[in-house]
Amino acid sequence: MDVEVGSNLYRNTDGMIEIEGVPQIQIALKPVTGALLVNFALFDAEGKLTAKLNDSTLMINEKRAYDVAKTPKSLLLTHPASGTVILEMSVKAPDVVSCTNGEFHTIKGHVIKISPSEWNIDKLRASGTTQDLKGKSVIIG
Repeated sequence: MDVEVGSNLYRNTDGMIEIEGVPQIQIALKPVTGALLVNFALFDAEGKLTAKLNDSTLMINEKRAYDVAKTPKSLLLTHPASGTVILEMSVKAPDVVSCTNGEFHTIKGHVIKISPSEWNIDKLRASGTTQDLKGKSVIIG
């Protein structure tokens, strides 16, 4: 599967996105239907788990602070109180998943921001890159 994070294209991935050394997002496409399935761990600034998606469904939602809207081809996780888009993903083409918008904490308490043009964590940034990962995970940070 190919995964886009911001304007960066990661070809031939295993669907896992590791952020600062921790597998934080796992993406899969359901066989036959191609429906998007996302597993995602959301942390607060201290590294405490506050929400968890399992197959695009909120399984943990501390204080009911997050909302998820999904279709078979897209997912939008938001924090309604602040208006923040936590994670937005969609199936762009068969076997291509795009993450073009998001803002959330890593397990180390840093904030990662994803926009259509780049991803950044503090001073680390990537924009417009293409990598063939040969079946391995996307590594960010």
